[in-house]
Amino acid sequence: MRIESKDAEFDALLALAKSLCVAARTAPKACGVDNTDTLILTEEEKAELAAMQRTIGEELGDRGKFFLRDADNVDAAQVIVLFGIAKKTRGLNNLCGLCGFENCSTSEQAGATCLYAGLDLGIALGSAALRAANECADNRIFFTAGMAARKLGLLKGSDIIMGLPLYSGGKNILFDRS
Repeated sequence: MRIESKDAEFDALLALAKSLCVAARTAPKACGVDNTDTLILTEEEKAELAAMQRTIGEELGDRGKFFLRDADNVDAAQVIVLFGIAKKTRGLNNLCGLCGFENCSTSEQAGATCLYAGLDLGIALGSAALRAANECADNRIFFTAGMAARKLGLLKGSDIIMGLPLYSGGKNILFDRS
């Protein structure tokens, strides 16, 4: 049997993407509340995400040029993993207030995002990015992919979404870019 390099790299990145979903799921969560979700995109679905990034970038004009750059990176990456989290409160009520509200009820009534949601997502993303780097896969966290994913209605239960493209090539296009 022969396995061409391109096929082997894609298979390895897809297997890695699946393991990143596990890394996000098992990452520590505040108060033991797991509001995370993940989704892996390849091929046509990944192209739709990049197209939405371009649409957002064009709508923003000069301020959105980085959306266009990131869309090119998503197109070039073989796989992208989306990580999302719901903004639900942790029920700490008067013990916290880090969201800027008196308690979880007033935070929820205002439609605020629980600070722990962002922290939990950050820890999950850090675990995933580290795992990807340890497997020698080029990767970078893109909020632009997350914004496009929200507009496309991906990860419906998530209020905050980030994307992590995975790339295998001779040059790290995700950091070495113009």
